[in-house]
Amino acid sequence: MQEYENVNAESAAVNVQGENGKPGKPWWKRRWFKITVSVVGVALLALLLAGEYVLHHLSPIVHKKVVEALSKHFHAPVQLDRLEISLLRGVEVDGGGLRIPYEGPVDPGVPGKPHTLIEVQSFHFRSSWSALLRPETHLDVIYLSGLTVDLPPGDEKKRAFGDRPGEDGGASGKDQGKPSAPAFVVDEVRCENVRLIIENSHPEKEPKEWDIDHLVMNHFSPDQAMEYEANLTNPIPKGEIHSTGHFGPWNVDDPRSTSLDGEYTFRNADMNTIKGIGGTLNSVGSFNGVLDHIVVDGETDTPNFSLDISDHPVPLHTKFHAFVDGTTGDTDLEPVDALLGRTHIVCRGTVVNLKGKGHDTWLDAVILNGRMEDVLELGMKSPKPMMVGSLNMKAKIHVPPGKVRVAEKLELNGTVDVQHVIFTNPMVQDKMDGLSMRAQGKMHEMATAASNGRPDVESHITSLFNLKSGKMSMENVVFEMPGAHIRMAGVYEMNGSVYDFKGMVRTDATASQMVTGWKSLMLKPVDPFLQKNGAGVQLPIEIMGVKSDMHFNLAFKHGEDSADQIQKDLEQKRAAGAINLHPKPKSADDKAKQKQKDVENYQKMKAQAAEDRAGKSGSLSTGASKQ
Repeated sequence: MQEYENVNAESAAVNVQGENGKPGKPWWKRRWFKITVSVVGVALLALLLAGEYVLHHLSPIVHKKVVEALSKHFHAPVQLDRLEISLLRGVEVDGGGLRIPYEGPVDPGVPGKPHTLIEVQSFHFRSSWSALLRPETHLDVIYLSGLTVDLPPGDEKKRAFGDRPGEDGGASGKDQGKPSAPAFVVDEVRCENVRLIIENSHPEKEPKEWDIDHLVMNHFSPDQAMEYEANLTNPIPKGEIHSTGHFGPWNVDDPRSTSLDGEYTFRNADMNTIKGIGGTLNSVGSFNGVLDHIVVDGETDTPNFSLDISDHPVPLHTKFHAFVDGTTGDTDLEPVDALLGRTHIVCRGTVVNLKGKGHDTWLDAVILNGRMEDVLELGMKSPKPMMVGSLNMKAKIHVPPGKVRVAEKLELNGTVDVQHVIFTNPMVQDKMDGLSMRAQGKMHEMATAASNGRPDVESHITSLFNLKSGKMSMENVVFEMPGAHIRMAGVYEMNGSVYDFKGMVRTDATASQMVTGWKSLMLKPVDPFLQKNGAGVQLPIEIMGVKSDMHFNLAFKHGEDSADQIQKDLEQKRAAGAINLHPKPKSADDKAKQKQKDVENYQKMKAQAAEDRAGKSGSLSTGASKQ
């Protein structure tokens, strides 16, 4: 060990002192080190000069490559304002101001208006030298921001640029239909703030615009369909849409014929963004087709659908099959199967987009064996529906465009048939039961039917109706129950709840049969004057009022007026001040007195019923003892 240390010490002394015993130079001052440093410096300088040369010449090369690839695909003079290249991590490219323009009219009668088919505010991608310089450019990911795609109407692009080579059937036509190699392929394109605009050549149509918050496209290539995933905000009703599917390949000559398919989810859409409607909508579905003819199948679920005229939430579920023109927003519904509460509604129709106005909706609706209470709960303010029954209805529905409440612009025209009608208020139903017994001449059963608190008879209602501008006109209104038949016409103004109905009431029993005792004897001579057309009694009546301020009158002069004539009479009464549009609400004392009066009448009817039952029992006992 001692010998090894001595040898190292001697070697170190020789290195410092030199072989001749003189002091040696440090390693950083020796010739070999200076030569090495010089070589490395020259190499670095050469690399810097080469990098500067490459960057100076590569940027125009890449710029030209991008412009040529896009121009070749879109057959349009592509413009690119900015392109910057960095070699710190491979080849990184940043650019902006990319535009694919064409010179063609956007609006009819405005020739030569400049137009941009595609515009990108900024983009970024990373690649390798070999990928950029190959005939088929291949990129992994491109990031785009501020992408706008503005599709021209109809065949504007052909008029602007002319037909593609070979489309005229000339010599170049021999290659027509043969797919050419794609100019570029991108594994993934990630876009932020995307706007799709589809122009329309019809003067009455607005351009269709879609704002997409986030869009990812996979396997992007001009000659094949690509996969996409998109998130966007729907403005009306406001909610978030998530969609995945396939798009393309891009049809250069007719962009509207570009294929697409996919599935979507529409979550937590706020129906309150539609004036006059409330609720939260969720929807799922699928679609396929081309941009100007998309077939959509889906379902919606709105557990709290409501109209502001009642503000009573009702569950609404729909299944629909629709054809959508993605270029105009027009939609054909064929059909919509809706479930309102437990009432099944089938609708067919169209939704048309009108320029500067909004959507114009036309529907044919059919209800078979529905529930009247479901419809009344949606449209009436009362805590519970005034009646229940089996509803059949056929109606044409028109919702014109306009920024007003749906209830104000809604138009309806059709027929309604309600069977097995029972009023939900027991006292009202008891009155109907009593009236039915009286109209049948069953006076001994009237008191019981009018006081037992349960339905003894069912009613049947039919009518023709027409709703427009908040006014409901009704013709041939028929209200039937055992013993009585009422036929009326009238109007109901929703704004103010003013109503006026006139018609005829017919009963099976005569006037003398609808009372007892001495009153019956007194009315027998009058029976022939009240009998008409086979009815025991036929009288003209009028029902009119404002809200709950209702009045029943005989209407000998106007018993058979039409709804139009009744509307004119109502306007004349309003002009003359004969209608109090703001009736004074009843005071608490008046309401208490009326309630007490109703209770007393009800108790009298119950007492009369008990007396009738006792009398009938006594008669039966006497008859049995005699036997």
